[in-house]
Amino acid sequence: MKGVPVLSPPEPRVAAVSRNAPDLRDVKGQESAKRALESATGGHNLLMIGPPGAGKSMMAQRLPGLLPALDAREALEISMIQSLAGTLDGGAISRTRPFRNPHHSASMAALICGGVKVKPGEVSLSHLGVLFLDELLEFQRGVPDSLRQPIETGVAVVARANAHVRYPARFQLVAAMNPCRCGYLSDSALGCGRAPKCATDYQSRISGPLFDRIDLHVEVMGVSASELNLPSSAEGSAEVAARVAQARSIQRERFGDDGIRTNAEAEGELLDRIATPDAGGAKLLTEAADRMKQSARGYHRVLKVARTIADLSGADAVSKTHVAEALSYRRLTHLA
Repeated sequence: MKGVPVLSPPEPRVAAVSRNAPDLRDVKGQESAKRALESATGGHNLLMIGPPGAGKSMMAQRLPGLLPALDAREALEISMIQSLAGTLDGGAISRTRPFRNPHHSASMAALICGGVKVKPGEVSLSHLGVLFLDELLEFQRGVPDSLRQPIETGVAVVARANAHVRYPARFQLVAAMNPCRCGYLSDSALGCGRAPKCATDYQSRISGPLFDRIDLHVEVMGVSASELNLPSSAEGSAEVAARVAQARSIQRERFGDDGIRTNAEAEGELLDRIATPDAGGAKLLTEAADRMKQSARGYHRVLKVARTIADLSGADAVSKTHVAEALSYRRLTHLA
C-alpha cells in the first residue's frame, strides 16, 4: 500500500474439468421429463413434481452438463462473485457453469445475500448457472418467495442503513417437490388416507406468484422395475448437449450485442419480434391461455419456451407444434 514492497505478478490458473460428470444416459425411462429438461436449456425455470425416488434430483444434476461452457467474459463474471464470497478455490477460474444445491434449512439471507459484510448468496453464486432447490416446500415459508425479484430482474438487491448492495443473479431455477407430504399421491398402496386434501394443503405452500414465474411444470412419475432393467438410452448428455449448443448459437446470433444471452431474457417488443407464432400457433395459444386462465406473464413465458423448442429443432419460425409442446409444460394449476 505504501509502494515499498514489490508485488509478485499473479499466476493464471484454470480449474480442472471433472471427467466424471453425471450423464443423462444414467436416467432410465422419464423420456417426457428429459425432453422438458432439454427445453429448459433456453434459460427457463423448471419445476418437477413426483414421488420420492423418481429421478428428479438425478435429472437436475445433469442439466449443467447439457449447457455450453462459459465463455471468457462469463467465466470472469462468475470468478469475481466467487472471489467476493471466498469460494474461488486457489484462484483458479472455471469454465464450468455453477450448480448450487442449498439444503432446505437455508435462510433467506443465505439464499439472497446477507451477513455483516453482505456476501453474495446462493442466487449470485449460481449466476449464469443452475440453482437447484430440492424439496422446495420444505424450505421455510417466505424463503422461496424471496426468489421472485431476482428471477425477474437478474439482480439480488439488499438495502441496509449503511449500504445498498447489488449482485448479479441471472440464474436458472430448477426445483423439485413431492406431490404431497407422504409423496405417494398417485399410488393408493403407498399413499396416506388423506388424499387428495393432503396434496392441496401441501402444494398450497408454494405461492401463486412464484409458481407463475416457473416456465416448465413437469410431472415425474415413478419408474418401474421393468424400466430399470431396460438398456440405457441411446442419447446421453453429449448428444443432447450438441443440440443445445446449436440452439444457443442461434440465440447468440439473434440477440447480438443486446446484452441478452437466452430466450428466457427476451421481453416486450423483442419477444414479439422473435417468438410470434404462425396463425395456427397464435390461435392455439390464445384459446389455451383463456381456458387455462393464464396470466400475461404465463402467456409470455409460453412464447419464450416455444421459441427455444423451435431453436432446438432448427426452425426459423415458431409454429403450432412448438406452441403445443410449450403449453403442455404449463398444464399444472396452482392449488392454493
